[in-house]
Amino acid sequence: VQLEESGGGLVQSGGSLKLSCVASESTLSINAMGWFRRAPGKQRELVASVTSGGRTTYSASVEGRFTISRDDAKNTLYLQMDSLKPEDTAIYYCSVAITDYVSFGPWGQGTQVTVSS
Repeated sequence: VQLEESGGGLVQSGGSLKLSCVASESTLSINAMGWFRRAPGKQRELVASVTSGGRTTYSASVEGRFTISRDDAKNTLYLQMDSLKPEDTAIYYCSVAITDYVSFGPWGQGTQVTVSS
């Protein structure tokens, strides 16, 4: 499966962005879909994930500000990001877990999110 992210950009602190990730194949059978990010000088981290059953998980740093959702009819994963902070600045990637619920891969090319203070 190939993944393509979009929706990144430059936004002021406190603003919002909505990221999208379109898959090249049906997402109906995909166990979990997730958003990750890599900030400059840091390792990639899981931001949020959603299972085929709709169960969501969030990192503590984004809980209450970000909302992940998936539309299997459109083969698309979303990340609504509100109350953005400068520390949210990163390249955001989407990925899928097909064989289980935790082994993510492949990866999209990523979309840059920059939050100015």
